Amino acid sequence: MKVERKCKIVEKALMGDAVYMVLEAGDMVRTSFKGPGQFVHIKCGDAQLLRRPISVCLCSQDQPSDLVSIVFEVRGEGTARLAQREVGEELDVLGLAGNGFQLEQDKRCLLVGGGIGIPPMLGCASYFDRSTAILGGRSQDKIILTDRFEVCCDKVMIATDDGSVGHHGFVDALVRQELEQDKEYDYILACGPKPMLRNVAKVADEFGVACLVSMEERMGCGIGACLVCACDMADGSRKHVCKNGPVFDAKEVDWNA
Repeated sequence: MKVERKCKIVEKALMGDAVYMVLEAGDMVRTSFKGPGQFVHIKCGDAQLLRRPISVCLCSQDQPSDLVSIVFEVRGEGTARLAQREVGEELDVLGLAGNGFQLEQDKRCLLVGGGIGIPPMLGCASYFDRSTAILGGRSQDKIILTDRFEVCCDKVMIATDDGSVGHHGFVDALVRQELEQDKEYDYILACGPKPMLRNVAKVADEFGVACLVSMEERMGCGIGACLVCACDMADGSRKHVCKNGPVFDAKEVDWNA
C-alpha cells in the first residue's frame, strides 16, 4: 500500500550529472515494499507543480526509520527544485509506488541498466542472490555506481556509445555476448530508454530467456487516473506505467508503438 510521508534528507552527493539522496522514510519500506524497481512520487515545489516520479535505487528496513535512496538527473523545473534541497530538509513523498521485479531472491538474473536506468538495477543487484550487471551510457561520465555493483554482482560489464570506457557500442551487444557464453540465466531485468529496452527484449527472445522491463514514461497523477504514462501493449490494450508497471513482461509491450 502506497503511503505519504515527510522524509528527511540525510545524505546528498553528486554523481556526474546525477544527484544522489538518501531519505529517512518512516515505515515506508516495511509498509509498501513489493520488490526492487518501485518508485517514489515526490512533491518538488509549490502546488502548481506536479509530483515527480523517481525510481528507487536502494531501500531498506531500518530503525528508527526506513531508508530510501534515489538518484535523478535535472530534467525540468521540478527536478531542478528537488536538486536544490539540502541535507536536513524534509520532502513530501508518496511511496513505495508501482510494481517492481517480483521474483524469488534465488533467481539468477542478468541486469541491464542504461543511463538513469542504472540506479534501480542496483536495487536488483542487492536483492537477488546471483546476478551479472551490464551498464550502458552515452559516455564514461554517465556510468555511475559501478563500485557498488561490483560488490553485489558476480560480474560487471560496461558499454558506452562513444567508447570512452568498456565496449564501444550498445548494451544489447554485451547481452548477446553473455547469453552466448552462459545459458544459465533465469531472467533478464532491464531499465532504460525504450529503444534500449526494445533491443534487449529482442535478444532475450532470440535466446529464449524471460525478460522483464521497467518502462520510463512521464507521469502526471501517479495513480492511474490520467493518461500521461499510458503504454501500448502487444494485445492492443493500454496500461499505465504508474499503476500497472513500471515493470512489464517484455512480451506484453508493443515495441512498434
